[in-house]
Amino acid sequence: MNSSNLIETVIDALRCLPGVGPKSARRIAFHLLERDRDGARKLAQALIGAIDGVGRCQQCRTLSESPVCALCANPQRNRQLLCVVETPVDAQAIERSTAYRGLYFVLMGRLSPLDGIGPAEIGLDQLELRLDSEPPIQEVILATNPTVEGETTAHFISELVRKRNIKVTRIAHGVPLGGELEYVDSSTLSHAFSGRHEI
Repeated sequence: MNSSNLIETVIDALRCLPGVGPKSARRIAFHLLERDRDGARKLAQALIGAIDGVGRCQQCRTLSESPVCALCANPQRNRQLLCVVETPVDAQAIERSTAYRGLYFVLMGRLSPLDGIGPAEIGLDQLELRLDSEPPIQEVILATNPTVEGETTAHFISELVRKRNIKVTRIAHGVPLGGELEYVDSSTLSHAFSGRHEI
């Protein structure tokens, strides 16, 4: 039995979501069309509203409905601390889980020369402007992911920051709280050992 062009269009559109392959996309599409058409309409309207109404913050580049996001507009934030993250989701995770009270710069990606993603594509020119702006930044915290690309990005940014005589730090990576050493992979354990500190 052949699906209609409209159904196939929905299935193809759903495949743009991360982690959604052809089978999952088909299952989601049929669920929405068979059992939850009102939910599908709400989803479509919410997506259109977000696409039309959400842009990037002019200061930190996170997703925002206003030209300057609530965090950047908050006068209680420490404007001398700048945390560099790969995505808006990373900034939200830090906000939920830590007592960090500084500002952010969201790269919207990471360096990946093989994929054609260089410094301009992740906004490092804008980061340099931010580093040179007033009030002066005293510390840049690099919170990119511990992947090859994330480490490369962190190294590249650390060089930009050091040229300006600004303190640069990297968040620790290693053994998770509550984890057992025998189950930790060797590269994580090696990183944890190299990043050890005095107590």
